Amino acid sequence: MARYTGPKHRLARRFGVNILDKTSTTLARRLNIPPGMHGAKRKRQLSEFGQQLKEKQKAKAVYGILEKQFKRLVDSVRKKRGDTGEMLISLLETRLDSLVYRFGFAKTRFQARQLVSHGHIRVNDKKVNIPSYQVLENDIISLSSKMQKNPVVVAQLKEQINLLAFLKRMGASGKLERIPKREDVEVPFNTQVIIEYYSR
Repeated sequence: MARYTGPKHRLARRFGVNILDKTSTTLARRLNIPPGMHGAKRKRQLSEFGQQLKEKQKAKAVYGILEKQFKRLVDSVRKKRGDTGEMLISLLETRLDSLVYRFGFAKTRFQARQLVSHGHIRVNDKKVNIPSYQVLENDIISLSSKMQKNPVVVAQLKEQINLLAFLKRMGASGKLERIPKREDVEVPFNTQVIIEYYSR
């Protein structure tokens, strides 16, 4: 399945959650109305399977992940002992593109994925161009010297961000201080329902 490239507002309204990584008053007002001419009238009770499917699709939309990658992540946590929901969030949040976004090097996850894919990100001073690369505890992520001179990126670095508790930023670089826990990140989907979907 190809990555969704259509209007982000439409996708956000389909799932009833803001996946745009930014505040939008227009979207906030229409978020609970599904897209389409009869969106306001189309609300109906979902079956258990329908709810599981919706939560899975929400998570994939938020992190911009395709089905094959997402299933691989879920399968990997299901084989481990412990809180599978927390482990899933940890894996999603320690993807390189997620951390580039969380450090404020990019305004959206889409932009963060582009920065990584185009070779503008370093992990421990080595170029990594794989957005799904799993960052390890104490790894240092930094922008390439070229990007540090880019006017758009320079302006972005000056913006105030709410840095999550497991991260530390030092100018144009950042460190994953520890693996994130469930309480560190607010996610708009139910991880347990997603695990149940893949356990069928």
